Amino acid sequence: MDINRLIGSVVGQASSGVSQAAGAVKQGGMPTGLVGGAAAGGLVALLMSNKKARKMGGKALKYGGLAAVGGLAYKAWSDHKASQQGVATPAPQPTSIDAAFNVAPPPANSAFDISQQRDRQGDDLRLTLIRAMISSAKSDGHIDAAENALIQQQIQSMDLAADEKVFLFDQLNAPSDPIAIARLSNSDEQAAEIYVASALAVDPDTPEEKRYLDRLADALLLPADLRQQLDMQASRVVDVVA
Repeated sequence: MDINRLIGSVVGQASSGVSQAAGAVKQGGMPTGLVGGAAAGGLVALLMSNKKARKMGGKALKYGGLAAVGGLAYKAWSDHKASQQGVATPAPQPTSIDAAFNVAPPPANSAFDISQQRDRQGDDLRLTLIRAMISSAKSDGHIDAAENALIQQQIQSMDLAADEKVFLFDQLNAPSDPIAIARLSNSDEQAAEIYVASALAVDPDTPEEKRYLDRLADALLLPADLRQQLDMQASRVVDVVA
């Protein structure tokens, strides 16, 4: 399984495709929940509602896929530890999209270097983050049977190996279950990474999405201040591209 190729299929990789898809959505030219015909927008974008898909499309490109999840989690973790020691940290106030996505990488080979981590089941942590994003993106339950079939067709048409497609089909058909996702965490640091990846895949403007993130945070045993810091880092990205 080529994990980098799989990541590209989930979070998107081609700017022209995302731009065309986002434009079509703004004009009402796509079915609800699909950014359609544009695998470049990424599977997570296909699973999101139209408004969220526009955000995810731009975000996936500027954000660099999953590469900065560890950086966001590390920044939130550092600010959380600083606050425990009584050190004030300023709230992030990006003035441009480039500023919002200027996320410093975590220390190499640290617990926040996602390319070097394994989850509780021994799987590559990047696969866990993909699972978390897909589960989170489906949490408002807006995908009906017809849309599910269309998304499966989109996956089938992607330039992926057979085992990579099977992985995506399995995640698409799995229940949106924050408890099951939380059980994959192997450390407090991984809990932070799983949460921030999940928060990036939703725009918590519905009770279902908010409830999903609340249940996920509880199951991950996130301290209230750390969750606040993680939400702040995720919203820093979402708000700028809204």
